[in-house]
Amino acid sequence: MLDATTRSGGTALARPRAAATELPVTVPTVSPVLPTGLTARWRRALLSPWSRLSLLVVLLAAAASTVLLFHPQRLLSDGWPPQLGGAAAAVVFGAAYGLCTVAFVPRPLLNLAAGALFGTQLGVGAALAGTVLGAGVAFGLGRILGQDALRPMLRGRWLRAADGQLSRHGFRSMLAARLFPGVPFWAANYCAAVSRMGYVPFLLATALGSIPNTAAYVVAGARASTPTSPAFLIAMACIAAPALVGAVVAWRKRHHLRGR
Repeated sequence: MLDATTRSGGTALARPRAAATELPVTVPTVSPVLPTGLTARWRRALLSPWSRLSLLVVLLAAAASTVLLFHPQRLLSDGWPPQLGGAAAAVVFGAAYGLCTVAFVPRPLLNLAAGALFGTQLGVGAALAGTVLGAGVAFGLGRILGQDALRPMLRGRWLRAADGQLSRHGFRSMLAARLFPGVPFWAANYCAAVSRMGYVPFLLATALGSIPNTAAYVVAGARASTPTSPAFLIAMACIAAPALVGAVVAWRKRHHLRGR
């Protein structure tokens, strides 16, 4: 049976049956909700100045405890381990020297040990390398972990005066501190780190200013078996003279610092 279009002489067109199209079903993915606010607060707390200062205190306390357990002063009585000798032993000693100064071991003790173990020339080289290494490590730790927390606490007259001196005249101030003993080595390192003194002037002043005192102690350690020798007596004089000059200068400068 023809449809109306065929009966009227038209062309019969077949209408295609609509094909059933399957629409893709998208399942919404639920992303985990991160506690961004809590994470940010934790990050700020961990990286805050006081958290970094606490980390510095923990590191220094651990280093000092390690030194107390291992007793580095036994090097003067027991000597260096026989497995190491020559330049390799001096390199190892220099690295240990630097770490010991960070842990508050007195440098005169280490310098005497360097002279007693390695003699004058090799001992001076190892002691100076350890001095610069220890100063650089202490300065870096103090600058990264302690400066932001400690700078707002510089309210005392003496503290402000020392900070201003190191910030404006860092090289010559540190050079004088190294040439004329009086300020402990570790204290000078961390005071410079808290100030605005540059890293390169600090290391350069430390290296140059530590030569006379370090060499005198190393020579004294190397010639300790002959305390009446001219070398030993000259070394002791070179140790005593800068200390005396430093004490006189500090005594005269105290009025200037109080007046600020």
